[in-house]
Amino acid sequence: MASRSDDSPKRSGENRLTAFLPADRLRAFADGVFAIVITLLVLELPVPEATDDLLWALLEAWPDFLAYVISFVFIGGFWITHSSITRLTEHEDGVTFRMTLVMLFFVSLLPFSTSLMAKHLVGPGSRLSVFIYGLDLLFASFMLDRIMRYLARRPELLVDGLAEEDLRIMEHRRLYGIMLDGVGVLLALILPRVAIAIYVLVAFYFILQPLFYGRTLKHSLEKQGE
Repeated sequence: MASRSDDSPKRSGENRLTAFLPADRLRAFADGVFAIVITLLVLELPVPEATDDLLWALLEAWPDFLAYVISFVFIGGFWITHSSITRLTEHEDGVTFRMTLVMLFFVSLLPFSTSLMAKHLVGPGSRLSVFIYGLDLLFASFMLDRIMRYLARRPELLVDGLAEEDLRIMEHRRLYGIMLDGVGVLLALILPRVAIAIYVLVAFYFILQPLFYGRTLKHSLEKQGE
């Protein structure tokens, strides 16, 4: 009688339980985190107390609304980019799961860092608050870039042979924004208002630039159908 082990497939050095993980679980979890973070952002916006001059009270809360707009646009850009990445990914593995968790860790901190910057945008704490906020954005952007770079080196996880090139193009396009964000973080300790202007620029760059990914994905899917 053949032994039980003879009938079972041989195990390789790589753990077969983590070689490929369900991509749909990761996408659903990431989408949920993005949605919750954006919801928490809007809940942090202050509602003025009853006053005879409501318009002036709203104008006085401009730091909160400015911080909200920057964070909302950043998160929107992260979500669009991550959706483009998952569209090019057929499988996930333990590394992409963990890298995505680290990226979402910094994304989930944005409601706190946004509120911190909004409350200390004017005053002696402006430098540190703007620095912490920019650092949060920078780390989240960096981890998203690492995910793209890792996947570009793992063709067995991708939908087709063209996805590797598509990911490298996406990564290259985001690199300039990450470098500019890094400049903003350094300037935050000296010129916090200039750093905020850079954050605004990078935020809109990140949300507008992924719109070009549509052409990249369309090209890949058309080639896949041939």
